[in-house]
Amino acid sequence: MAKSQQQAYDEFIKGVWRENPVFVQVLGMCPMLAVTNSAINGIAMGLATFFVLVCSSFFVSLLKSFIPKQVRISCFIIIIATFVTVVDYTLLALVPKVHKELGAFIPLIVANCLILGRQEAFASKNTIPMAMLDAVGMASGFLLALVSLGGIREILGEGKLLGFSLFGPNFEPWVIMILPPGGFITLGLMLLFFNWVEERKKKLDAQLAAAEGGAD
Repeated sequence: MAKSQQQAYDEFIKGVWRENPVFVQVLGMCPMLAVTNSAINGIAMGLATFFVLVCSSFFVSLLKSFIPKQVRISCFIIIIATFVTVVDYTLLALVPKVHKELGAFIPLIVANCLILGRQEAFASKNTIPMAMLDAVGMASGFLLALVSLGGIREILGEGKLLGFSLFGPNFEPWVIMILPPGGFITLGLMLLFFNWVEERKKKLDAQLAAAEGGAD
């Protein structure tokens, strides 16, 4: 039981941290840079991607025995497009302002290499529970990246977070942060920080292993 729980935890956490789709695999860069000029846009796109990835992974894993290998990619795209349509119309009906902000990037979720890649690499080859854990982990990592980038850009670019003023009327916004160059700058700095943390962790693990080897 403990082994299965550890395996389930590993499948989930790999998408959030070790194999984060943005900070490690560098996938989904188009929406990552295009819509994250505010935290709310990052949340909306992240949740939309979350819904599509989780639902698609469930049905691909469920139907994998019935999908001919020769047309599997086409079948995956049809499944993904179905849930993208659900998301598109739901956002249009409930939050039309956010839907307008995200624009064409909602339909383009169909072409997000993160989603199609997880269907081909994992969901089509594993059981439903494992496919769901992988999807939730990857989608959570993607959501975390979008919200982080959008929050940083909104704070520095407008002095606000989720529309609430943080620094008062005397704050001078860094306008570049809500423009395309600000997305590239912020993402580059976040990737640098993420890689620094990973390298530091590897060095600490190596030092710990060396210390344990010396003690033996």
